[in-house]
Amino acid sequence: MPLWAQLLIFLVPYLIVGWDTLKEAAEGLAHGEALDEHFLMTIATFGALGIGFFPGVEPQFEEAVFVMLFFQVGELFEGIAEGRSRKSIAHLINIRPDSAWVERPARLPACAGNDGTSSFHGSSGESQTEILKVAPESVAVGETIVIRPGDRVPMDGVILEGSSSLDTVALTGESVPRSVHEGDEIFSGCLNLSGLLRVKVTKAFGESTASRILELVEDAADKKAGSERFITRFARIYTPIVVGAAVILALLPPLFLGWSTFPTWLYRSLMFLVVSCPCALVISIPLSFFGGIGGASRRGILVKGANILESLARTRTVVFDKTGTLTKGVFEVTAVHPEKIDERELLHLAAHVERFSTHPIAASLRAAYPEESDHCSVAGITEIAGHGIEATVNGQRISVGNGRLMDRVGAAWHPCHKTGTIIHVAIDGEYAGHIVISDRIKEDAAEAIAALRKAGVTKTVMLTGDAEDIGKAVAAEIGLDSYRAGLLPQDKVTEVERLLEAKTAGTALAFVGDGINDAPVLTRADIGVAMGALGSDAAIEAADLVLMDDKPSKLATAVRIARRTLRIARENIWLAIGIKMAVLVLAAFGIATMWLAVFADVGVTVLAVLNAMRALR
Repeated sequence: MPLWAQLLIFLVPYLIVGWDTLKEAAEGLAHGEALDEHFLMTIATFGALGIGFFPGVEPQFEEAVFVMLFFQVGELFEGIAEGRSRKSIAHLINIRPDSAWVERPARLPACAGNDGTSSFHGSSGESQTEILKVAPESVAVGETIVIRPGDRVPMDGVILEGSSSLDTVALTGESVPRSVHEGDEIFSGCLNLSGLLRVKVTKAFGESTASRILELVEDAADKKAGSERFITRFARIYTPIVVGAAVILALLPPLFLGWSTFPTWLYRSLMFLVVSCPCALVISIPLSFFGGIGGASRRGILVKGANILESLARTRTVVFDKTGTLTKGVFEVTAVHPEKIDERELLHLAAHVERFSTHPIAASLRAAYPEESDHCSVAGITEIAGHGIEATVNGQRISVGNGRLMDRVGAAWHPCHKTGTIIHVAIDGEYAGHIVISDRIKEDAAEAIAALRKAGVTKTVMLTGDAEDIGKAVAAEIGLDSYRAGLLPQDKVTEVERLLEAKTAGTALAFVGDGINDAPVLTRADIGVAMGALGSDAAIEAADLVLMDDKPSKLATAVRIARRTLRIARENIWLAIGIKMAVLVLAAFGIATMWLAVFADVGVTVLAVLNAMRALR
């Protein structure tokens, strides 16, 4: 069969498998971006199709078809991997519903509608309202929406009526449902599991929690890590150099060895082109970081870019705020030490004296003794600045406050061995005991410090505005390396700057705070981490990394994800460059075959993509 007839036969499968590549190459050429993998594959396979027409050279039609076929297989693997990476982030898209049910004044007499809407009457004398299914974008702040069991919360708001359980797993990564009641805040993206809720909208759809999270994740893709920037620069320099080397390899040896050797050197240069495609690097490195960001988001950890993930992997110092970060930020009665009366009576007297105070200490006392309506008479309430409060309860003069107040009324008080705020109580000037109020440490705080140490963090520090004894007790209980107490907000910034100067070069410092009053420190640290940021705009704005739930142990998870992602990216860099360089040398000396060249490009790409997919787990 004539050679040209064989070419026509092989052109059929070649065009079938390679049409997309040829089209991409033509478009790149038209836009002045010729030196991409599609153009290189096109030139290499065109050369393989034509090289058989040189005298004494074997046709390479099969190689041309199979090079293109395997390139398409590599593209297929890339598409599957990218699809899985996007799916790991796409689960977030489901947190933003397409519709909302809103209460609005009825446009028609109350009756069953035939247009998919339902309506109901208000009570006698009230205007009629109907519930309309609308796009969330059209719902205004202040309107009332209805969220049925099984619906996803479309917008942030406050519950006016009803109680339910909310599934927050899409936002926080936690599977335990959260109970909500009338007066509670709820956030878009949560799934309503049980009760019917009427909710007053507090934020427009575009400003709601779900929208902000999606924005954050989408923007993260544009913030490249140093490894990604290196690969982009490397590909821009590396590809033209290799193309130039291929041209020299095809033309220079025949000048010295005779043009009869041109087909041999042309074949070697074609292999050189196939091997030179940098797609294994260009595809797998961003895919690794994309997978890492997606894997973190599934666990309620929002990373604002691949550059943050890379910095997090270098973190060796972690600085914590105390209140709301390592502790719950809520004062509670943790001990009651009565003298001459029982615990309940001591709490009862203190709670009644503090009945009208707005201080957090007073709120914790009232919470410990909620039976306020027990028909006790409370009169003559007097607040003494810097000392405490006095009142007459059932005819007895009760003094509740610190040691100075006890000295003032002549009560023989004594200190307590427990750490916390000590509230002393005296009855008609006689000491009756004291109550210890403190901020409870979070259940997983000690676990978080141990996990960070295991993940390679060498220094953990706590900064707090609380008194020395409280800071010392918390640091000792959870196993921190050091702490600083009695700090003002500006002192925290100074302390972080001191730690930044002291850290080892090439490492990073992360500051973990609640994201509301810690914005200056979050901004100053190498990595600002906002804790418990569900619904907090300040946290999402100020921090580089946002932990959506209230668990400090999630930071150790974030560090592990970051280190694993960076390790996978580096593995791919060495795998791709190492194999390509080896085969390029073999191709230049005529030792490599076209099949080995295909492996060095497509095979390595597939291996690198499969390795990058590990970052998703």
